[in-house]
Amino acid sequence: MASSLVRPSRDRWIGGVCSGLARRFGISSNTMRLIFVVSCLLPGPQFLIYIVLWILMPSEG
Repeated sequence: MASSLVRPSRDRWIGGVCSGLARRFGISSNTMRLIFVVSCLLPGPQFLIYIVLWILMPSEG
């Protein structure tokens, strides 16, 4: 069972968004970070979505 969508207090680099998403979907944090970096090479609002999630996702603890 996947955990809730929160930014963890540990294993966070910038805002913890990738770590929180990785935990939610049951994959490695580094895998999620790699997916995000690669997705930034494609056209689209990925960076804006990251900022919005950083603001909206509650911090753990």
